Amino acid sequence: MERLSIQEIAQAIGAAYPREGYVDSVVTDSREAKEGSLYVAIVGENLDGNRFVDDAFSRGADFAVASEKEAYAKPEQVLYVQNGKRAHIQIGGLYRGKFDLAVVGVTGSVGKTTTKEFISAVLASQYKTLKNEGNQNNEIGVPRTLFCLSREHEAAVIEMGMSGLGEIHDLTMAVRPDVGVITSIGVSHIELLGSRENILRAKLELLDGMKPGSPLFLCGDNDLLCNVRDGRFQIYYYGITNPKCDLRAVNIRSLEGKTTFEILSPWGEYPAAIPAIGQHNVLDALAAFGVGCVMNIPPEQCAGALSNYLPAGMRQHVVLYKGITVVEDCYNASPDSMRAAALALASCPCKGKRIMVVSDMLELGEMAQEAHRECGAFIAANGIDMLLAAGPLSLETIEGANRAGMERCLYFETKEALADAVRSAASPEDVVWFKASRGMKLEEVLNTFYGGERR
Repeated sequence: MERLSIQEIAQAIGAAYPREGYVDSVVTDSREAKEGSLYVAIVGENLDGNRFVDDAFSRGADFAVASEKEAYAKPEQVLYVQNGKRAHIQIGGLYRGKFDLAVVGVTGSVGKTTTKEFISAVLASQYKTLKNEGNQNNEIGVPRTLFCLSREHEAAVIEMGMSGLGEIHDLTMAVRPDVGVITSIGVSHIELLGSRENILRAKLELLDGMKPGSPLFLCGDNDLLCNVRDGRFQIYYYGITNPKCDLRAVNIRSLEGKTTFEILSPWGEYPAAIPAIGQHNVLDALAAFGVGCVMNIPPEQCAGALSNYLPAGMRQHVVLYKGITVVEDCYNASPDSMRAAALALASCPCKGKRIMVVSDMLELGEMAQEAHRECGAFIAANGIDMLLAAGPLSLETIEGANRAGMERCLYFETKEALADAVRSAASPEDVVWFKASRGMKLEEVLNTFYGGERR
């Protein structure tokens, strides 16, 4: 991180501070504080960062931002604000403004991380590119990513997540995207936002930080996004099933963990291949192709660079274990992504059985039970040979599959029992797909299944 003056920081966050000084790092964990750092106290659900201001000073922090006035050891080095989290974002925006580079902002209910990774693969074929790492897409992670900008960077792709209205607005005002992408409007976070229409409103906050005339990519296969109209922006719709889309993928074929397709676009027609299966991944790749084209990368280079995509975390990571193809897709789950996984598994070449191993989808509010039953019925209707599940809500998934006539669908009370069942059921040449919300920690079933013998 390049040096910032404490006075410009104070101005950015609306804090009065008459002294002079400089910082060369910004931290939100007091344990990371050191000489030359600014500690920003953030109040979270479990911890109040104001309680750790003195710990940050003891570790060498030169300054702190706090939202509560306490008897701190160095009160003359504290800047006071109403909201530490927002101040952290504003400092990130101040730092982002120091750099002249092209920035892509990505959000959506489903697919935003995969889309970010595809875009990064395309941009990296021509530009030195920064991206969020891991799950750094929230009010803490986005500023932290911005602080990683250097003079070497020519482009950045920043994923933005949210749990409520106003959050993406704050993030996009700091990120100031030159290109925007919204991947989907589903039901993730509907427990807090109440309706898909409110989720759409929250995702469209991405536009608040964009300049008029900027390119905006919207998934035209989504029933809400396909109807978005905004004359301020140059909108491109991308999709597979909607023939009115500007960018389309046709002739989609999957084979041995790879998907090939043809891209029809305003920039021409190009063959493409990605190291992933499922039409949802093709959608994400389409968005990345379009972003690369509007960022002056030759279209044929954009299409070729899609093959450089690497899945992040436990997002459809394919592992060959003792002749069994295992798809580790347990980073997150929603009804849309659960159905997408079922379709991908159904289309996956397989000489043995197609087995789906699931646990609960979280943050669905009052619609949780119905959503799980509907996903169970969808899995049953799409040629999956066996469905194995654990988790209180996943009992509804099994019920939905049972009612739809699926013969081999079983529920287990514990993860241990589920893992034992998977080990007993899976054989060489089978494909086993693991899918659940991150909070269910389905990777524990994976670890037991592998038994320390992963290949």
